[in-house]
Amino acid sequence: MILIKKIFLVRFIASLIIGAVGGYAYYYFIGCSSGSCPLTSNPVIMTLYGLIFGGVLGFKKRKQAPNS
Repeated sequence: MILIKKIFLVRFIASLIIGAVGGYAYYYFIGCSSGSCPLTSNPVIMTLYGLIFGGVLGFKKRKQAPNS
């Protein structure tokens, strides 16, 4: 049981990191360079959005065993 919790925690943290890196990469490669775009012109905001998005995608509910 403890191993399952550790695997879940490692997978969740990895998805947060990947999301944050993806958010920053979106800012760096695609973001608005003129500064008129409120979301994509700020690296901190895009990194936080990526972090949140990665956390949502990484949070996976365990399957419940069918009741017989």
